[in-house]
Amino acid sequence: MPLAQLTLNLIEGSVTFSFTPQAARELQTAIAALMENLKAAAASKPSTGAGKATPRKPMEYRYTGDIFLEIFCNPNIWPSPFAAKVLITLRDDRIRITTEAELTRIVEDLNQYLEQVG
Repeated sequence: MPLAQLTLNLIEGSVTFSFTPQAARELQTAIAALMENLKAAAASKPSTGAGKATPRKPMEYRYTGDIFLEIFCNPNIWPSPFAAKVLITLRDDRIRITTEAELTRIVEDLNQYLEQVG
């Protein structure tokens, strides 16, 4: 069975590659946990300069199949989930792409992919 194609829309352009529905669901779960961390980090930031927020663990998602995909986000540097960006590395034996994408756009792309593959 051929793998479905996932398209991730980047800040400038897009990238399309073969991806499994199971891997997409795992990435969706990792992003959901990241969103919770981002919300918690935003809520725990003191409104005054006094005190420090509790550092949150970064999200590091890795997929290895026909390609290698890594998505990284540090929730401690973004003021909200809507402002957050992720670092994406996509490579195979011939090419390597490293770029940024908006977290909310990646969520939309994953949801669209999962709707298509049912």
